[in-house]
Amino acid sequence: MDPGSEFRVHRQWFDQSAMDVLLGVDFAVAEKDRLYRCLDRILKHKGDLFVHLQQRWRNLFDVSFEVLLYDLTSTYVEGEAERNPKAKRGYSRDGRPDCKQVIVALVITPEGFPLAYQVMDGNTSDKTTLRGFLTKIEELYGKARRVWLMDRGIPTEAVLQEMRAAERQMFYLVGTPKTRVSKYEKQWLELPWRKVRDSVEVKLFSQDGEMYVLAKSEGRQQKEIAMRRKKLARLLRKLRRMRKSLPKRDQLLLRIGAAKKETGRAFGFVKIRVPGKDEEVTRNTFRFHTDRNKLQDAQRRDGHYLLRTNLVAEDPAVLWDRYMQLTQIEAAFKCLKSELGIRPIYHQLEHRVEAHILVAFLAYCLSVTLKHRLQVHAPGLTPRAVLEKLASIQMLDVSFPTTDGRCLTMPRYTEPADEVALLLHQLQLTLPNQPPPRLAALSSEPLPALKM
Repeated sequence: MDPGSEFRVHRQWFDQSAMDVLLGVDFAVAEKDRLYRCLDRILKHKGDLFVHLQQRWRNLFDVSFEVLLYDLTSTYVEGEAERNPKAKRGYSRDGRPDCKQVIVALVITPEGFPLAYQVMDGNTSDKTTLRGFLTKIEELYGKARRVWLMDRGIPTEAVLQEMRAAERQMFYLVGTPKTRVSKYEKQWLELPWRKVRDSVEVKLFSQDGEMYVLAKSEGRQQKEIAMRRKKLARLLRKLRRMRKSLPKRDQLLLRIGAAKKETGRAFGFVKIRVPGKDEEVTRNTFRFHTDRNKLQDAQRRDGHYLLRTNLVAEDPAVLWDRYMQLTQIEAAFKCLKSELGIRPIYHQLEHRVEAHILVAFLAYCLSVTLKHRLQVHAPGLTPRAVLEKLASIQMLDVSFPTTDGRCLTMPRYTEPADEVALLLHQLQLTLPNQPPPRLAALSSEPLPALKM
């Protein structure tokens, strides 16, 4: 549950834990070269591990693997990574374009259970990954009726056409660019809105064996408008300060560039007149204004989603709910990056990088399993909150000198507080027996610190 780096496990984590007592081993088990050798040996079992986990989740939680969410993320590498051919520069989702990276493609269920993942070159285009992944899932788990949920930037027209082929039994639900709304605008205008939720309305349009679902969410519309206004207001404040201070032209261009990076797409709604190369920076040569027509046009499209699917007989309310489940894969990436130490990567060899990512994914498998156990036994608690509560159980050594010059050491874990004891009871977990005492020659070394 705390992968980190192998060097950290060797120098800090194992020494501060009670794993030596619980496993009956000494510090040598966490020797860093042994940990690296473990990475060298574990990678070949990746496929078998995920097949085993799929069966375990099916038995434990009756998980269905018919609906699959597919997305990609990146994780950056520290150093030059010259011996890792997959480490390349590309679009960084971590905000680290200065570092080389690898791309991680992931398939999970709507409940968050991962079915498979793959590590790819750092400059891989999202559109080139789906065809290989469809084949990979069929090789691992066989052909079956599956529904794939994806964001709009992943599938190509050719791959979608292959998925529509009758012999493949593949279905998809994918978002499409908002420009397609304009393409079929005449058809949309003539169709009535159909209410499927309190704040969600849809229009349906069929063409060439596909169904297009134009969904309008009032809640999302207000949220998107508010987010844009916030960024736009920040941009205008910065521009006003620039116009008030009137810096030199080179400095002005740098400030405008920084403002563009910070405000993102909101920058496109402001027209800026920048002084020419030989012009002096004045209030007349440097001015700006909001493009109101473009802004109003964008606000009319806010909260609108155009979904595309070959599930032509599916209820549009179900399609909307399924598409909203894509947030689960974003939550999985957040857990891997924020809690489970998948980034940054310090390894320089390709197979070690992939093994490190596998360890992080196995930790995520434990986390999502704990999450679903909590839903049954302790709803309201997150896996991270549970681990923090269990960390209050500490292991310590109580030492007594004997009359014959030796030392009796009694390893003991602290009694859990009432809240932690209730949590253990709800999760049906039992603490192990207290370790047996140890008798050794009296040593002048200081007593060990508390262990978690």
